[in-house]
Amino acid sequence: MKHTPKTQTKINPRDLADLIIKPIVTEKATRLLEENKYVFNVNPKATKPDIKAAIEALFDVTVIQVNTFHLAPKKKRVGRFLGYKPHYKRAIVTLQEGDSIILFPEV
Repeated sequence: MKHTPKTQTKINPRDLADLIIKPIVTEKATRLLEENKYVFNVNPKATKPDIKAAIEALFDVTVIQVNTFHLAPKKKRVGRFLGYKPHYKRAIVTLQEGDSIILFPEV
């Protein structure tokens, strides 16, 4: 039986900025900043190589590792109607020592 490699999606470099939705600023995410790890909401169809290329292109840093996970859908009630929050994916990006992303610019 032959092993077929996974197919990677080829993202146009102009579309890389659309993969990263927003940075996450929570208590856990700020603790991860001390370890040079940054948390982002990303497009659910984005792959790890795509996320790595997008972060390196947008912020001019070197990415060592990308960990991703899908969050479970949460219920949302509006009156008597029950629905779910939109589906999204999170990525924890580890940067090379010495690189950093400025999430809070000085005003």
